Parts: sequence; C-alpha cells; structure tokens
Amino acid sequence: MSRDVAEVHARATWSALVEPGDAVAGTLVGLLGAVEALDWVRAADRHGADLVRLEEVRGPLTDADRRRVLKAVARWAVRLPDCDPGRDLEALDRLRGTLLVPGDPRWPTALDDLGTGAPFCVWVRGEPELRETLTLAVAVVGSRAATSYGERVAFDLADGLAAEGLCVVSGGAYGIDAAAHRGAVTRGGRTLVVLAGGVDRAYPAGNARLLDAVVASGGALLSEVPPGSLPTRSRFLQRNRLIAAAGRATVVVEAAWRSGAMSTAHHAARLLRPVGAVPGPVTSMASAGCHRLLREGVAVCVTDAAEVRELAGVIGSGVAAVAEAASAADERAARRRDALDPLSQRVLDALSRRVPTELDRLASLAGVTVAEARGAVGLLELEGWAGRRGDGWVAARPDEP
Repeated sequence: MSRDVAEVHARATWSALVEPGDAVAGTLVGLLGAVEALDWVRAADRHGADLVRLEEVRGPLTDADRRRVLKAVARWAVRLPDCDPGRDLEALDRLRGTLLVPGDPRWPTALDDLGTGAPFCVWVRGEPELRETLTLAVAVVGSRAATSYGERVAFDLADGLAAEGLCVVSGGAYGIDAAAHRGAVTRGGRTLVVLAGGVDRAYPAGNARLLDAVVASGGALLSEVPPGSLPTRSRFLQRNRLIAAAGRATVVVEAAWRSGAMSTAHHAARLLRPVGAVPGPVTSMASAGCHRLLREGVAVCVTDAAEVRELAGVIGSGVAAVAEAASAADERAARRRDALDPLSQRVLDALSRRVPTELDRLASLAGVTVAEARGAVGLLELEGWAGRRGDGWVAARPDEP
C-alpha cells in the first residue's frame, strides 16, 4: 500500500473509530501521524498502551495525561474490530462521493483552525472543491422551530449572499437551516450542508429532496463520519463547530435562549470569527437567543445581506475580486512549492501545521537522515515554509512576495 493510500485509509479509520472532536485522538494523530497513531492504537489494544513512545515525541506525561490516554484507548478498543475503511470508501463510491484529507488541494483549510479538534477527513457528496468554495462562505444558522419571519429573513439573506458569489453554510435542519439552503439554491448559488450523520443519511428525512437539490445545484453535503453513521445528539453538538469554522462569519437569524445555534455562535467567537445576529420582536422567545448574543457583545446586529457581507469582510462587488485574489495566491504558493527540491518537499510534507515535530521525528516521518532533515528544514524556514515552535518545527505558508 502506498503512503498516500495508507494515509487515506488511516484517516478514514480514525473517522469511524472515534467520536467527532476527540481531542486525545487529535493530539495523538498530530504527534505520530495518522498511520503510526493507528498502528499504536492497534498495538495498545493487543499488548497495552506504549506510553514511552508518546513521551519520546511529546515529553513526560502527567498522571492525568496517562489516565486520559488509557481511558481513550479502552474506549476506542470497543469500535476497533468493526472499523473497515474499504467498506466505507466503497459506500462513498456508490454515492459518487469524495473523501478529502489534509494535504489534498481541495481540503477545506478553514477547518484546520479547530486545532486538535479538526476532523481527520471529510466525506463529501457533491462538489468536492471545498477549499476554494469556503474561501468566501458565511454560516447562516438558527432554530428548527422557526417563525415565518425567521424563515423569510434566512431565505432573503442566503439569496443575497449567493447573488454576490458567497457560499451559504448551514446544517440542513428544519427551520432556519432549510430556509437558508433554499435561498441559495433558488438563486443558483452554492451552499454547503454540514451533517451530523453520514452523507447517505438524509436527516431530517423531510429535507431529503432539499439535500438532493443542493447537490444537483453544485453544492455539497459534508460529514466527518463515514456513510451509514447515525446522527446522534453529541454529533449534532460537535457538528456546530464545523459550521462555525467553515464560514468567514456566522449569522444567527432566529434562536431561542438555549438553541443549538447559540453553540455555533460561541464556537465561531472562540475561533475569532465575526458573529452577527438578526433582531426580532422583543416579545418573541424565538429571538431571545439573538438578543442575548447582542446584549452580551458576542454578536453585532445585521439585518440584510449587505451588512452580512460587511461583517465577513467582503463588500459588494469586491467578492469576485477577493475570490480571484485568493485563487491567484494559491496558484503562486503552489508554484513556489513545486520549485522546492524533492528532499525539501518530502520534509515539508512531513510537517504538521498544528503540532511541532522534533528533528529526529521529522527525519523518521520524511524517510531521510537527521542531517538531511536539518538542512531541508533550515531551507524551508528561510523560504517561509516552516517555523520553529518550542523544540520542534511546524509547517507555514510563505508570505506573498
């Protein structure tokens, strides 16, 4: 099995093995890489956890760290025998879907901001060019039990955003989510549905035709769990962090005091994404959450698509220019990367953007000598492709010339 295929299979396995947002798993994969981390878990299931190996790359573990790791291994061991990436990938093929992993040029890099909570991969049905699509995207969320006022506002906002070339991101639920997706589809724009279950499971079932229309219109369905996975309460809550990360900004159209949309707004705020809220009647409990966000200073007031574009940092006809500039920057970065010598490219491929990699470990991952790794990473630092962090190195993106 080639390195690339092994990486895809390992990440597909991780997405089935652990629940979304598992920070222990995210840290482990960041330290060892998806393939070695999975081998480590399999060995731990048979022979007990090799904590010495973790300390070699991370440093000494506290007693609390050890307990967390051992508890996680026991939790994962229950699912490990049922994980079958080949089966899951075949199911995705039948849907004409795509599995994206970090490093794929189509990978939605906005999700990397989630750090150790970032998904290991994303299962996509529909348009897989998510990196480009999410360059200009806004999350529009709100209550399932929406009022006619809320649904009208969500539809109009999405329609206006789509008209300017922005992708509308939401969760595919009844109420505000569905109205936002419809607004984008009706305009002929792009919309991304982030699901809590597999991309083969239309949930709620009443929105199945809407989800099909999203795919048919050039949008996509996305999930971090494999086909066949059931949407559960915890997965809905974790799904909200993906919605928040996918958008340049998040807008809450209508939300009760404890609506799930409030969770999405707070995820966005923690990611330093701007948050907007649409005001409603002061007598309406359906807008109590929006008013709370405004009162607490988490969100700013937005009332139309132009204000949402301003919130997201994209004004009017400047949308196309921003998209073209981002695309041109990506092309320039790709050309600069292609100009690197083969050794430097191998070392760069082995670097993580989130978790520092020490020199010995970097050499092992890249399959080069320590001396070669030292020379290559020094060159990468000079070129802006790598940076020091603590005792290790992380990947970076060079500044524009």
